[in-house]
Amino acid sequence: MALVLGGSAGALLAQGLGNHDSDKPVDYAADRIEVQDKAKRVLLTGNVDITQQDLRMKAARTIVAYANEGGDNNNIKIQRIDATGNVEINQGDDRVWGDMATYDFTRRVITVVGHVRLQNARGSGKGERLVIDLDRHVSNFVGASSGTGEKSESGRVTGSFTVAKRTTPAP
Repeated sequence: MALVLGGSAGALLAQGLGNHDSDKPVDYAADRIEVQDKAKRVLLTGNVDITQQDLRMKAARTIVAYANEGGDNNNIKIQRIDATGNVEINQGDDRVWGDMATYDFTRRVITVVGHVRLQNARGSGKGERLVIDLDRHVSNFVGASSGTGEKSESGRVTGSFTVAKRTTPAP
């Protein structure tokens, strides 16, 4: 996953996710499932574990919204997944944690909000909101606001980059 940090240099996360095929089947496991046909959604609670190809999302609770394009169960298409409670998204060694996340299948965008942390072999970061555009291979990571719409000094995006090791001795 490579990620362009809003206002910062470097790519950390979105490239690998940009290669993610959001048309692949979605598998799930949870302690409890409640199908709400009239609302066209499925509620998964308790140790929710959702996988699609090599992308994995874990949370305490998720709501899966779907459309039934043909009127029968063979034409059900997921539109979005809203996850809350200790959300973790990973692909390979790339990991993102946050309070809530939305995977919008129609727009091909994953948004993580609330105490967002990311980590991989290339670096780490912290902020309040991370938006990963799977089609454009671009992500935006922003800090918290002061509540007035203005950025607060403490609401900055922070992180570190891993520095490549020298292959030749320094002169």
